[in-house]
Amino acid sequence: MQQDILINWSPQETRVAIVEAQAVQELHVERNLERGLVGNVYLGKVARVLPGMQSAFIDMGLERAAFLHVADVWQRHGEEPAGRNAQSQVPIERQVFEGQALMVQVIKDPIGTKGARLSTQISIAGRLLVFLPQDDHIGVSQKIPSDQRDALRSRLTALVGEAGGGFILRTNGEDASDAELADDIAYLRKTWARIREGAQRLPPPALLHQDLSLLQRVLRDLVTEETQSIRIDSREQYALLSAFGQEYMPKAAARLALYKGERPIFDLYSVDEEIAKALGRRVDLKSGGYLIVDQTEALTTVDVNTGGFVGARNFDDTIFRTNLEAAQAIARQLRLRNLGGIIIVDFIDMQRDDHRDAVLGEFRKQLARDRVKTMAGGFSQLGLVEMTRKRTRESLAHMLCEPCEACQGKGTVRTARTVAYDILREILREARQFNPREYRIVAAPKVVELFLDEESQHLAGLSDFIGKPISLQAETAMGQEQFDIVLL
Repeated sequence: MQQDILINWSPQETRVAIVEAQAVQELHVERNLERGLVGNVYLGKVARVLPGMQSAFIDMGLERAAFLHVADVWQRHGEEPAGRNAQSQVPIERQVFEGQALMVQVIKDPIGTKGARLSTQISIAGRLLVFLPQDDHIGVSQKIPSDQRDALRSRLTALVGEAGGGFILRTNGEDASDAELADDIAYLRKTWARIREGAQRLPPPALLHQDLSLLQRVLRDLVTEETQSIRIDSREQYALLSAFGQEYMPKAAARLALYKGERPIFDLYSVDEEIAKALGRRVDLKSGGYLIVDQTEALTTVDVNTGGFVGARNFDDTIFRTNLEAAQAIARQLRLRNLGGIIIVDFIDMQRDDHRDAVLGEFRKQLARDRVKTMAGGFSQLGLVEMTRKRTRESLAHMLCEPCEACQGKGTVRTARTVAYDILREILREARQFNPREYRIVAAPKVVELFLDEESQHLAGLSDFIGKPISLQAETAMGQEQFDIVLL
């Protein structure tokens, strides 16, 4: 399916939208003060080794220590074979020690309260190849047809020669010439030499290598054969990106264009409206049905509802059509919101097996379009579909939003009546310890209004019981759950 890439640049933030069929499919945001860390190479210091967790915490000079699991510690040939199960045979306390300087690469950004996830196996991505300087493996992307891989592997082996190092041919290097591949090999080896030189010269913690900016990664990672155009609204950044593309990715750079329209570039496809919708719980479907998306610390749940859709001739068809449309919408929302981890989808219950198979087939088909790795199971006994989507960076909501100060992220606040009863109990508690002349309640206007109206009898009864007057003061700056009891 043909796609367009829109780039909205400002000095503080870069936003990239991928549009297919007149609808936004993916959104990428990078802020200069909050650039992602994935791909960065650091010289860190081992702060703590935890044998019980088979992991270590690495100080890289960031706000939180990063996390290194034993499965991500690289093994030389001749030692234990690679792989999570095999590497667990060599305890981490025998591989690293506190105070050790260690070269590491970020494979997952810090998410929530968790620090970055690290690996000691370094990989450097180029335009056509990925360089594995500690390895000797020559590989080819699994997305390239199997009948072409052997020939490409032989070509790449000849170009690498005896200089060593492992290389993996990326998908966009399938049709590259030997000269282009040789240039990429030289660029990657030069980059690795600079990293090694920095590791020998700089004291830990130190940043040795930073991955490309979002603008540059657009050309390297997001452009596909289906990409028709890449439009950017900054003349200065267009010139810089064009020069970068001409040197490293000429095919992608040929599709780059400067947007000169008077309307903001994101207004072309109502991208800002889509962002606003992607931050809400409810997603309306064209048929009248809707989705409810709830993101929690442990997992994300998606609930499908028929809503006002009654267009089919019978109830089974109504449910089937709603679920079919929902399967497409859910896959798009996962990409747009960048939701990762465990995801539970609660489709509307279907009685017919052929309907369930068709919905599951459509859902997997839509997920296959995702550039992030996904895996979906079948319907469980409870009628739920469990799936996972690889999480490599913060979701859109975590990037653009923060917990509400009033509800502290719960999504609800206690009712005014609940708060009023808490206040009455607190006054009774304090009356047993103190003997003031008067108690004054300072609370939100809605709570004070309740005391003046429906709860006035209870307030007067408490005043008589403790033998002290109780006055009220409304404070508009207070949240509904906040209150103070002042002893006068």
